[in-house]
Amino acid sequence: MSLKTRPETLRYTAFTTDPAGGNPAGVVLDATALDDAAMLATAAEVGYSETAFVTAADHAARRFRLRYFSPLAEVAFCGHATVATAVALAERIGPGPLVFDTPVGEIALDTSAEPAGSVTATLTSVSTRSRPASDVEVNASLTALHWSLEDLDPALPPHVAFGGNEHLVLAVATRERLAALDYDFDALAEVMHRHGWTTLQLVWREAQELFHARDPFPIGGVVEDPATGAAAAALGGYLRVLGGLPPSGAFTIRQGEDLGRPSLLRVEASTTDSRVRVSGQAVAITGASASTGGGKPERTGGAARSVHSRRTQS
Repeated sequence: MSLKTRPETLRYTAFTTDPAGGNPAGVVLDATALDDAAMLATAAEVGYSETAFVTAADHAARRFRLRYFSPLAEVAFCGHATVATAVALAERIGPGPLVFDTPVGEIALDTSAEPAGSVTATLTSVSTRSRPASDVEVNASLTALHWSLEDLDPALPPHVAFGGNEHLVLAVATRERLAALDYDFDALAEVMHRHGWTTLQLVWREAQELFHARDPFPIGGVVEDPATGAAAAALGGYLRVLGGLPPSGAFTIRQGEDLGRPSLLRVEASTTDSRVRVSGQAVAITGASASTGGGKPERTGGAARSVHSRRTQS
């Protein structure tokens, strides 16, 4: 496909209203002519952790089929790219309900316009689940993270949680431990490939309704995500299984602050429903900042300081 006929790739950043914050995603609203190789090549060229592709659309029914690609491979589901796509569509066809058919199933969304003009999207996840992580899973992950069992919060035991993808949930006892994340990229990627995890959801609980999170994503060719909607849904399911939800069922995740890309994810879960609602805003990235996904991850003084793709830079 030539450059002249290639569909437009939009660039949005999700879970923020600041183009310099949140988690960037590529969005292709008309990918009907793209095959798998073309979608993968586009995602690699964009260089963000994921790009969403709308491969079929029924605008009258507000129903769309989505696929997601990282720079290295197809991903079954991506929360921040889902929010970005929902906001991009709402800006073009108007706010209201949307339905996305994804590889993990149907995702219902609500979009609404704020008085200031920004758009908020709320996705309802597929059914979540969570199980205790095995000693083998935990020990291999801690080794790659350069952490120990003593770094963990005993009140929040390690689990493998699902909210569209599987994520290992590890809760640390201090904010300082989370801030000092410096992991072995290749070793953690191998552990995650072995167990089929998409990211690690590394969290610190500041209060019952406030968590701080960091999400390594080496299997996608990215050191770290600044905001991870699928992992937020998984965390809601994890807390539901543990009986650890706040009385309202709602909590906030602050993510990306250690990367200089602060993000806010609002999560609503219920003891009577295994689905979880994740809300956030998104804003278009324009100009020079939208031209590329960035450079090679910085490995000195903290492996997880860059959100950019290893694949797109030599």
